[in-house]
Amino acid sequence: MNVEKFAQEWIQSWNSHNLEEILNHYSEDIEITTPMIKLAGDIDNGTLKGKEVVADYWKKALIKIRDLKFKLIDITESVNSIALYYESVMNKKAIEVMFFNEKGKINKMIAHYTN
Repeated sequence: MNVEKFAQEWIQSWNSHNLEEILNHYSEDIEITTPMIKLAGDIDNGTLKGKEVVADYWKKALIKIRDLKFKLIDITESVNSIALYYESVMNKKAIEVMFFNEKGKINKMIAHYTN
């Protein structure tokens, strides 16, 4: 996998606000964990599972945060995973660790944010 290319495409898809383009990076069994779920979705454990559930959450988030724009700062990589460090929403910086399945789709993602 070309991590630079993937990271640029991932950032561009989010900045486009095109949900279908965003979802193209993820597997059907995607599991995401992020404090934003607790904040925006009032879900205590901060985790969502399944592409349909995640898509519904992101659709609402994209409507709520119309000026969403990410800016890539750095990329790190490991075995079947990468971590993107980027400028996120609400003047926060984020690190998202993404794990990939055998088809090259993200099947698990954990996000970390600055305060």
